Amino acid sequence: MAPPPPQSQRSPSPSQPSGKSEVSDLKTQLRQLAGSRAPGADDSKRDLFKKVISNMTIGIDVSSLFGEMVMCSATSDIVLKKMCYLYVGNYAKGNPDLALLTINFLQRDCKDEDPMIRGLALRSLCSLRVTNLVEYLVGPLGSGLKDNNSYVRMVAVIGVLKLYHISASTCIDSDFPATLKHLMLNDPDTQVVANCLSALQEIWTLESSTSEEAVRERETLLSKPVIYHFLNRIKEFSEWAQCLVLELVAKYIPSDSSEIFDMMNLLEDRLQHANGAVVLATTKVFLHLTLSMADVHQQVYERIKAPLLTQVSSGSPEQSYAVLSHLHILVMRAPYIFSSDYKHFYCQYNEPSYVKKLKLEMLTAVANESNTYEIVTELCEYAANVDIPIARESIRAVGKIALQQYDVNAIVDRLLQFLEMEKDYVTSEALVLVKDLLRKYPQWSQDCIAVVGNISSKNVQEPKAKAALIWMLGEYSQDMHDAPYVLESLVENWDEEHSAEVRLHLLTAVMKCFFKRPPETQKALGAALAAGLADFHQDVHDRALLYYRLLQYNVSVAENVVNPPKQAVSVFADTQSSEIKDRIFDEFNSLSVVYQKPSYMFTDKEHRGTFEFSDELGNLSINAESGDSAVPAQRVEADDKDLLLGTSEKEEGRDPGSNGSVYNAPSYNGSSAPSTTSQPLADLALPSTGVSGQAPASSLAIDDLLSLDFSIGTAAAPSPPPLSLNPKAVLDPGTFQQKWRQLPVSLSEEHSLSPQGVASLTTPQALLRHMQSHSIHCIASGGQSPNFKFFFFAQKAEAASIYLVECIINTSAAKSQIKIKADDESSSQAFSKLFQSALSKFGLP
Repeated sequence: MAPPPPQSQRSPSPSQPSGKSEVSDLKTQLRQLAGSRAPGADDSKRDLFKKVISNMTIGIDVSSLFGEMVMCSATSDIVLKKMCYLYVGNYAKGNPDLALLTINFLQRDCKDEDPMIRGLALRSLCSLRVTNLVEYLVGPLGSGLKDNNSYVRMVAVIGVLKLYHISASTCIDSDFPATLKHLMLNDPDTQVVANCLSALQEIWTLESSTSEEAVRERETLLSKPVIYHFLNRIKEFSEWAQCLVLELVAKYIPSDSSEIFDMMNLLEDRLQHANGAVVLATTKVFLHLTLSMADVHQQVYERIKAPLLTQVSSGSPEQSYAVLSHLHILVMRAPYIFSSDYKHFYCQYNEPSYVKKLKLEMLTAVANESNTYEIVTELCEYAANVDIPIARESIRAVGKIALQQYDVNAIVDRLLQFLEMEKDYVTSEALVLVKDLLRKYPQWSQDCIAVVGNISSKNVQEPKAKAALIWMLGEYSQDMHDAPYVLESLVENWDEEHSAEVRLHLLTAVMKCFFKRPPETQKALGAALAAGLADFHQDVHDRALLYYRLLQYNVSVAENVVNPPKQAVSVFADTQSSEIKDRIFDEFNSLSVVYQKPSYMFTDKEHRGTFEFSDELGNLSINAESGDSAVPAQRVEADDKDLLLGTSEKEEGRDPGSNGSVYNAPSYNGSSAPSTTSQPLADLALPSTGVSGQAPASSLAIDDLLSLDFSIGTAAAPSPPPLSLNPKAVLDPGTFQQKWRQLPVSLSEEHSLSPQGVASLTTPQALLRHMQSHSIHCIASGGQSPNFKFFFFAQKAEAASIYLVECIINTSAAKSQIKIKADDESSSQAFSKLFQSALSKFGLP
């Protein structure tokens, strides 16, 4: 047998010419079968319909077959009917004229003897969503609501809701809400009742903003007769319908305590339901009903504990996580109730990381004097977990338990054992926890410092861990023999330290060490102050300047400011306020609990940021190397950290734009040996009348002591070398998004636009071409006047360092908001000046 021709092996696609020829063949075959009653005709139609639906699914336009599909729908075969309705619903909204062709056969099918066909036809008729066909919906919907078959009534109820969204006035004028209310209270089929409740809630909620009658009708849903009507039939409802009813019952306010107990007795068996959604919905009802009854509320916690723990251990990991999230909020409100069930929160080896992380948080919450030893022992086992993020979380959990317990002897020993493990991430996490532990329990300093002193700063790379180690070197330098020399070696490698947090801690630690061991630290302090004053990070520069001015004024005053007597920290700040936690509890059994934030934080546009593209502006574009060639970008779902749409980000860096422009920065002279090595601090406390103008005697003494050359200090801080950019830089969108999420904000600035620039910015493309001429390339843009948003990138000419820019321009205010992220933060200021220069020239001849 000869092999088939090669073209028959190719699957059709929207980009292949064979798609059109195949559509033509399908059209011819459908015409031949239209009206045919020959044996096997329905089977042939099925094959053709399947091909049409398949082509439609992969994106081939088969709307030209509309007439033939409608003609072939004259059959009693329900499978053909379903495929035809699917086809019609897909193309009717985009082709209103073609939709008119379907009215007759859909209305005819709404009167078919088969209730399944009547229901499917009515559903398809209401799904056309064409405004000028509304008049054809009223009759079939009225008949459907009175149909003898429950399936048809169920479809008709949802059809009324669809009609309301197409034409609210037509729906209200036809008195459909009143019909739905009658069905809700009298229909024998519970699914029809549930659909009526869902539809009426949505209709009356939307109408209540303009109609007082709708407000009253919505309030009747929360009346005692309606609520008890639903509760008495709740066992007949489907799981989805039970959740709907229970959500309504949770909003009901009983008149007295006896009514509360009656309702809880009616719903008692719902806590044993196999469906987790029903259990959570019932839990919400119990919790909200008893909020005003403290004793009963606590008993409710005891009652719901077992069903929820059962749901956690059964079902998929996703379901376990959802139930655990709700258990988490209950544990945080009443940890003592769950303290005896802590073993339910032990991690299983085959659980996903997100479930393990949540269980670790719950173990931390339920820990008390009676179970701390067992919980900490279990957590220490997780520290050797192959899943490094979980190992980190377990170490943090041990630290949190130590900070909330009084007897921490065993826990401190475990943390110190972590420091001796030869794993970088374990050591890093343990250092951070030991720092917090010493802040709360300073009496443990001798034991902790003895172990910390054996850790080499060269083996600690993570910024937070290195900052914690440096803090301990400064705070306990009198007990650590090598502290001044370790700090000095860190200062010598100042330029190699990229973390501003570490540099800030290093400045403070050197100052503290200087006040405790001045002869050994004065050289390191001079070098640290000089390096800090020349630092391009604004916070580091400002802190170094503050310390220098304090030392100029009075050394004793500086010591009282930088290293005052400290009291132990009693309570560490919580990450969430009690108000936020109460708001989440009020939204129990919703996504708010899973996200651990109130709904307004992820639904309200106002909360996402000051700049938000409207839904109609889906025209962000990803640009190729040329600013003229662009393809539509894919919209990313709403997320606070979203690259293309999100605008509110935590600024981890500050603007160093004024670095060195106002203050005098003394230079460090490392070659000159100080002659006052053993001079006591008291001799340096020379009063000064000011810090500006001529340097007073105390300033000269400090400069001499720290080997700072104040005579050349009037010069501005040295500027970085000129920055040149690669005009042919290339960056794909995926890499851009990844870098944008990972890198901190180096600079955040606001600048004014020239009138010429505002006038020229009618479309984003004009600015793209201009910036590209300055070797700054755009990777995404969008918006319309007066708001425009751009994402630019650039690359150093001699290195692989990348700069990323978010630029939001408001032409009505003639302002531009700029955020810069960079691989090399030290050159961010130079790039900022270059970017501002290019932007200021936009629109100029």
